[in-house]
Amino acid sequence: MHKYLLFLGTSLAVAQPALADDGEIVVTATGLAQPAESAPQSITVITRKEIEQVQGADVTRVLTRLPGTTFTRTGPMGGVTLIGVRGAPAGQTLVLIDGVPSGDPSTTGGEFDLAQLATGTIDSIELLRGPNSVVWGSQAMGGVMNITTRIENGVSGSVEYGGADRVTATAAAGLKGERFEAGVSGSFVDTDGYSAAANGTEKDGYRQYNIAGRARYRVTDALSLTANARYSQGKADLDGYPAPTYTFADTDATEKLRVWSGRIGAVYETEGLQLNAGYAITDSRREGRDPEDPWGNYTFKGRSERAELFGRVALPARFALNFGGAYDWSEFRNGFEEGKAENGSIHALLGYYGDRLVVTGGVRYDHHTDFGGEWTVGANASYEVVRDLRLRAAYGEGFKAPTLYQLLSQYGNPALSPERSKSYEVGLSYAERGAPVYAAITAYRRDASDLIDFFSCWTGNAPLCATRPDGFYYNVGKGRAQGLEMEVALQWTPTLTSNVVYSYVHTENRTAGDPNRGNRFARRPAHMITGSLDWETPIGLALGFDLRVVGSAWDDAANTTRLDSYALGDLRASYRVNDTVELFGRVENIWDQRYTIAGGYGTQGRAAYIGVRLRK
Repeated sequence: MHKYLLFLGTSLAVAQPALADDGEIVVTATGLAQPAESAPQSITVITRKEIEQVQGADVTRVLTRLPGTTFTRTGPMGGVTLIGVRGAPAGQTLVLIDGVPSGDPSTTGGEFDLAQLATGTIDSIELLRGPNSVVWGSQAMGGVMNITTRIENGVSGSVEYGGADRVTATAAAGLKGERFEAGVSGSFVDTDGYSAAANGTEKDGYRQYNIAGRARYRVTDALSLTANARYSQGKADLDGYPAPTYTFADTDATEKLRVWSGRIGAVYETEGLQLNAGYAITDSRREGRDPEDPWGNYTFKGRSERAELFGRVALPARFALNFGGAYDWSEFRNGFEEGKAENGSIHALLGYYGDRLVVTGGVRYDHHTDFGGEWTVGANASYEVVRDLRLRAAYGEGFKAPTLYQLLSQYGNPALSPERSKSYEVGLSYAERGAPVYAAITAYRRDASDLIDFFSCWTGNAPLCATRPDGFYYNVGKGRAQGLEMEVALQWTPTLTSNVVYSYVHTENRTAGDPNRGNRFARRPAHMITGSLDWETPIGLALGFDLRVVGSAWDDAANTTRLDSYALGDLRASYRVNDTVELFGRVENIWDQRYTIAGGYGTQGRAAYIGVRLRK
């Protein structure tokens, strides 16, 4: 039986005790809700309205609108789908769902697999780009994403059918009262898919169920009780390496993924003090089966538990101090190896929140059961030069302990050291996203050391190959990612809007003596552009066009296999019949572009979808 501990610590806060009635509210900056304009970091929020405008169950269609993000997927929907921020690997981006850390301790980097998500249960997606390890800890070296599930004030649902015989159904119901609000949402996706292997002919299908719910009850004007839960179950057909050639091709392999998570908590809010305490669990089970290859059968189990406290104290002279801390337990099993780890942390962040100047600085202390203590620091600032024009700057350090998989699996290396990073950024923004005119530009650099990579004993030799004949994880040394993000959104008329996001990232292996020194990191395109144009006609018809241009990249660390650049275009339309019924449809990849995200894996050609949405 665990003895659950809560450490006092801090997170960034606003000096004003009350939140704005309008405008975006964010939580990734501090762990507590605050107006977006008071957070000096680079944060983007995508709302439910935009998610429905984009259409479809595939969450990656929405994520392409976020600056500085890349994603990889091993084949069709249901394949492992990972997001990277500003050139960082997926394991360095913390993903929260309703505030619950959702990374899987049984995966290589402890990353979150986006394949377990569908847009039908999502109300908003909030992404903080850049490190926020002072508040969130080790996995926040690259960024923090918080996904909030839906609470409808009524009922709604949708059904969609299209390419690869994909059927998508969503439903949501809820109520919002003065003291109590609660909602439940669910989605179902079933598709025949296409071959995961680019050279294959057999379709690889996918079926997924997803349900989420959350509630809040206001006991008094100051005290509220909160709870949320989520369950996802999916089964995906996979391809593999069948005999006699043992090259990537069609197989009858499958993988099942089941994940559940939940959190209970209490929120206390007065004019000068805010507290948010909670206990969260995430539990996952991944099972792979290959009838042609018994060695392809596997079971991975991961579980994490977290007791946490976030707090905020308003101080005189427009200062604020945030306090809180956390204790984490994680465990991993794969049928052969198993292990556990614990980490306790406290953090403090002091901020000044003036009318034009916001400055914050903080420190965090982590104590890991295997790697001892570690201090990290961070600072952020923004200054309103003239009305709506803000100059931003930030510095942050990161610390990430090796995952249990990297330490204890059949490829594990107990001698691994934690990854560390130092990040810098400076930017300029005008207004806020959603305003008639919005523009932002940010330049950044992140230097990392003791990065963890995989050493293959099939292509090299090292002493550890004697006990790890297939390979092992090791610290490769230094790496750098630097780049530029730009976003411009314009409302040309009350019914015509456009948005363009451009991201440039240059990554480099800077490890002295490494054979890959000077090479780019794998699957990090240098250039990415996402553009959208939307028009709402006077007769209830809405039309939209999306364009995604991705530059070339390397598929491997040795930079020997090139991934060519590509451009994808989507056409969208919707028609509101009345206040209850809306028809919608789209054509994805209208030019039937052949492209590659991950070497050897297939991608979707042209596909059309049509659906209906109901509200009450």
